[in-house]
Amino acid sequence: MTIKPRFCVALLALAFAGAPAGSAFAQSMAGGGGASPNATRTTLDPIPPEGGWDSLAKLLEAAKPGVDTRLTPSPSQITNRIEMLLNRGDNEEALAMIEKREAEIKDQRGTDVQLMFQHARALAALNRTGEAIDIYTDMTTRFPELPEPWNNLAALYASRGELEKAQDALQMALRADPGYAAARANLGDLQLLQALRTYKKAASDGVPGMQEKAREVETMLKDKQGK
Repeated sequence: MTIKPRFCVALLALAFAGAPAGSAFAQSMAGGGGASPNATRTTLDPIPPEGGWDSLAKLLEAAKPGVDTRLTPSPSQITNRIEMLLNRGDNEEALAMIEKREAEIKDQRGTDVQLMFQHARALAALNRTGEAIDIYTDMTTRFPELPEPWNNLAALYASRGELEKAQDALQMALRADPGYAAARANLGDLQLLQALRTYKKAASDGVPGMQEKAREVETMLKDKQGK
C-alpha cells in the first residue's frame, strides 16, 4: 500500500517557520464529450452559465430544464479535488470536503488511507498541529509500512522543537522505505538542528568556540532553507 502522491514535508521550513508545505499535484476532473452539456461534469463542478443560441437549443432539448445532469463524483475524483485544494492553499474548503466524505463512508468496511492522510495535512496546514499529530500517529500504528505518515509526523515534531521524537519518526520512515529520499534529506537537516542546539547549550555553559560553531550551523541552515 502506498500513498500517492507522496507528500514530502520540508523539515527546515517547518522548524524555522512552523508552516507545512505540500507537493504539487492536480488532476483535471473533466472527461470526454457527451450529449449533455454537463455530461462530463460532477457535482463537485459548478454549473456553467447559460447564454446564446446553443444553450437555448440545449435547454429546449432537455426533458426538464431544471434537471442537474452532473454526475456523482467517484472516490478518486473526490480525492483528487481535495488534493488540488490542499496544494493551492484552500485548506478550510479541503477540510470541509474531507469531513463530509468521512461522514459518508463511516459505516463502510475498510479505511480510505489517502483521505486519512489528507485530513492530517489539512489540519497541519491550519495550524491544528496536535490534531494532525494524532491522525499521523494513528496511521503509523495501523499502517507502519507507509513511510509518509512517519515523515510528516517528524516534521510536525520538529516544528514544536521535539527533535528527538522527530528523529525517531524519520528513522521509522527509512525503516519502512530505505529509499525514501524525503525522509533521508529531512534526517540530515534534523541532525544540523540538533548540532545547533548542542552548540548553543555549550556556548551558554561558557565553552570556548561554541558560539562561532553555532553561527556557522545557523548560516548553513539558512542557506539550505533559501535554496
